Amino acid sequence: MRLNTIFYTAPSSKSARRPQREPIPFQMLLPLRLKKAVSGKGDKLKEAACMQEMAVMFACFKKAEFDQEQCLKEVSAFQSCFKDYNERSKLQRDQGKKGILVPGEKSLTHRQLNQLLKSFPPGQ
Repeated sequence: MRLNTIFYTAPSSKSARRPQREPIPFQMLLPLRLKKAVSGKGDKLKEAACMQEMAVMFACFKKAEFDQEQCLKEVSAFQSCFKDYNERSKLQRDQGKKGILVPGEKSLTHRQLNQLLKSFPPGQ
């Protein structure tokens, strides 16, 4: 085949795929500093809640041929887990809307981050 020689040859000196020999200098296009605020575009993450309880409930349904009377314990466990999840998420949502900082919280909303940035402004 004629194209094999083209594909398997080493890159030439004019090729863009050849390794760079000299270090490329850094060009600063924008100043390297933090903004004073954070946008709320990335706060739309949804986590899966009560997956373990749901899997146990569906396994019980499959074993009992979808008879809910035989799986009351699993259904109630799933419902209580989902109720707790809704209460926790509502509390976090309310705290996030008000900008209340919670010590030890792993994920902060953009309002909470903005409140934190106001407390400790980035240095100039």
